Amino acid sequence: MPIYEYRCDDCSEVTSVFVRSAHKKVEPRCEHCDSTSLTRMMSRVNRTKTEQEVLDELGAPGAGGRPEDAYKDPRQIGRWVEKRFQDYGMDVPDETREMIDAAREGEMPDAVKDL
Repeated sequence: MPIYEYRCDDCSEVTSVFVRSAHKKVEPRCEHCDSTSLTRMMSRVNRTKTEQEVLDELGAPGAGGRPEDAYKDPRQIGRWVEKRFQDYGMDVPDETREMIDAAREGEMPDAVKDL
C-alpha cells in the first residue's frame, strides 16, 4: 500500500496520496487548490529503527541511561526536534531554536518540566 507524493503545477504544494494497490490507476487532486495538474515526485524510503539505532544516532539518554527516560534528556529532545525539521526540509524556527538551546543549558521548557 504505497503513498505517492505529487507537486502541484499550479500552487507548488506537495500532496500525499495513499493507494490501496500499487497496480491501481491514481488520479490525484491537489489537497490545497484542488488542481489535477500534478507531477509525481520521488519519495524517500523510510523504515522503522530499532531502539539501539535510535540511541546510537542520538546519544545515550542522560536520565539514568534508561531508554524509557529519553524524553527527559534535553539533548534527546533537541536532537529529535532538529532531526524532524531536517527530515521535512524545513529550518528550525527561531523560537524553537531558543528552546532547544535553553534545554541544552539545563533549562527545561515549561511544557516538559513536570514530566
